[in-house]
Amino acid sequence: MKTNFLFVCAENDGIPNCKAGGMGDVVRDVPRQIASHGDTSHVITPSYGRLHQNGEKIAELSFIYRGVPQEAHLYEVPGKKVDENIKHYVIDHPEIKSGDIAHIYFNDPEQPFYTDACMFSLFCTAVAQAVKQDVFGELQIIHLHDWHTSLLLFLKEFHPSFSVLKNIRFVYSIHNLAIQGIRPFRNNHSSLKAFFPEVMIDEDRLKDPRYHDCINLMALGIRFADAVHTVSPSYKEDIKKPSDFPAFVGGEGLENDLTKADEEGRLFGILNGSNYKNINRAKRNELYKNSLKAIFKWLQEPNKKYKADFLAHTGNKVYSLSLNKPSFICASVARLTEQKFYFYKDNPDTLIQLLDLLKEKNGVYIVLGTGAPEYEELLRDISYQKENFIFINGQSEEIIDSLYFESNIYLMPSLFEPCGISQMLAMRNGQPCLVHATGGLIDTVDHLKSGFSFSGGTMFEKHANFVSVFEDALNLFFDEKEIWKHISKTAKGKRFSWERSVKEYYSQLYLLEPPVDNNFQAKRRSTKSKSSKFIYNK
Repeated sequence: MKTNFLFVCAENDGIPNCKAGGMGDVVRDVPRQIASHGDTSHVITPSYGRLHQNGEKIAELSFIYRGVPQEAHLYEVPGKKVDENIKHYVIDHPEIKSGDIAHIYFNDPEQPFYTDACMFSLFCTAVAQAVKQDVFGELQIIHLHDWHTSLLLFLKEFHPSFSVLKNIRFVYSIHNLAIQGIRPFRNNHSSLKAFFPEVMIDEDRLKDPRYHDCINLMALGIRFADAVHTVSPSYKEDIKKPSDFPAFVGGEGLENDLTKADEEGRLFGILNGSNYKNINRAKRNELYKNSLKAIFKWLQEPNKKYKADFLAHTGNKVYSLSLNKPSFICASVARLTEQKFYFYKDNPDTLIQLLDLLKEKNGVYIVLGTGAPEYEELLRDISYQKENFIFINGQSEEIIDSLYFESNIYLMPSLFEPCGISQMLAMRNGQPCLVHATGGLIDTVDHLKSGFSFSGGTMFEKHANFVSVFEDALNLFFDEKEIWKHISKTAKGKRFSWERSVKEYYSQLYLLEPPVDNNFQAKRRSTKSKSSKFIYNK
């Protein structure tokens, strides 16, 4: 009998233009793995006012929201890959719009999560109505991703109109615990009582552990899901401990909820996977060409006006590199956030020291990304100071593919890391990574075996060790070629497969029989057949 899944998420890279970060990769890959075992997946996100335009409207959803009747439209949209066991959907409504972060999320500095909470509470209600209308057929599992979708658990627990949800197993994945979706209970347009004025609530069961007049939507998922999932085993252990920022980022105020979930047997740490088949292969020696091409394209965009001089400055650097190639390239690709680049913001001299060490070896450091203005400004300033620092302030898949392929080492000094995908992608190409020993980076990079890692009890120690390990890695590359080759080969041989991860999903999260590896069974039958023939002939 087939199992029928519904994935509810803010991002889905299984369809075009619906990704801001690693969540989109997970939501793309897990349904594909589930589909390979013959089970059915439905994946649903908001339309953001744009994703429904090439879709087919399949349902009108009528429900009460903010105390008044609403109507949303459900569209089925084409996936990047066609698979009869996967269907992709988006929900369109006038109040579901594109944000200013990756055309998905909104940045509300004065009231964090104000606009997003309005949008996703409406989205969750529409999804609940779609389940009620049996749009997806009989569902066995609903898999929610991060705080944007946790209000489905509120509707399941408290809303009398959606009692149908009580018959379904709910799994909740935490991709980034630091972003929690905290909003007031009342007295605000973006509050729980404003969204659902007709629902009787139990504030004690919903309140944020620090702000008792607020609901914490991340905590909601942790408290009410049948299974709670973090995206690496080490991150699961980290988040059960209190944070001591910046030296240690742990449970971020939710460590007691997470410890309770663990004691109840509901918390699981399962490492994300990576793809190793049918992947984009970058061409050798295309890095500088791809970079110049992207920069010239960005210079034509009206909204790049304030960056025009800087992009031209970067273009000049890249052109120079194309004529006089460096002896060593290190790279980082990430959104410019506190999580990814706090070490450079905390002490810019750390980055300066790395660049000085590189200069001695005719090396360069290339960082590609966009994000928080203060991080963009910091990296722009250092780019003007240091000739061997190339800051590509944009997003380009072609440059990213080339960086993963042509760089010599990948730097990932994340302050914390639930899992991380970049290190897996770099290792897939035989590129060693230098990482901060935290979360999923501990589970994927072995120091001096498949890469390099640094740690320390204080920030002072961490900074010093980061520079020291980087210098050691440089010396290995230039002076100990055989050791470097062995580390590169080991990195390339690592396999963080979705096959393995999804088997654990089935047994631990979904409480289903783990799928049989059909390839293994076929090989076993083939081996049996050959063995029998050999014995018979003998």
